[in-house]
Amino acid sequence: MRLTEQQVRSLYGQDVQDRSGATIGSVGQVWADAAGEPTWVSVKTGVMGHHESMAPLQAARMQDDGRLQVGYDKATVRSAPSVETGTDQPLTADQLTQLYQHYQLQQQAPTRQPEQPPQRMRGGPEVVRSEERLRVGTETEPAGAARLRKHVVTENVHTAVPVEHDEVNVVHEPITAANRGDARPDIRDDQREMELRAEHPVVAKDQVPVERVRLDKDEVVEEEPVNAQVRRELVDADVPDRARRNR
Repeated sequence: MRLTEQQVRSLYGQDVQDRSGATIGSVGQVWADAAGEPTWVSVKTGVMGHHESMAPLQAARMQDDGRLQVGYDKATVRSAPSVETGTDQPLTADQLTQLYQHYQLQQQAPTRQPEQPPQRMRGGPEVVRSEERLRVGTETEPAGAARLRKHVVTENVHTAVPVEHDEVNVVHEPITAANRGDARPDIRDDQREMELRAEHPVVAKDQVPVERVRLDKDEVVEEEPVNAQVRRELVDADVPDRARRNR
């Protein structure tokens, strides 16, 4: 039976059933072969003190509820060669030979190079400790609108412009012997006119473009503090003093 690492971890402490469905005990430890494949389990039967009976995973299967069912009856498993509870030692060649003989299994032929003996797989009941990690980012939102609006205002303009006008001077010129030739006596009513000219200010308006006004924007980066709360899990192990390992 090929098991994933997660399935192997879930085996520890699970009930072990024989081929008829009767409960034999619970899984104590798991051993893997040289290729790392789980091959043997020890079963806590409750009748051998600090020893656990060995059972092969060959032809075994896991039930939907996590229990392990082996292809042997309860008596065969309980009478199988055993190991000490909590041992870290790999299975020896003699132990393997006894197990293969007990379960009437064909032992693999040795290769040219000696294989590593089956090792106990580390594992047991576990929990996954999780924690929250703060992920800070940004998102864009509307921040108003900038507008250009023009309107007409009226202003008073004060300036000055030079203007001309004619002024009349009355000139009296006496007649002398030198200029008398043009003067003829002529006593009567008479009238002469002279046209007079005068300027006055005239106002006209021209519309002239004077400047362009436009909106422009710059992106400004600022540091803004972010305060948030994250949760994390702490794991406490409640182990009886007799079972606690001192390190």
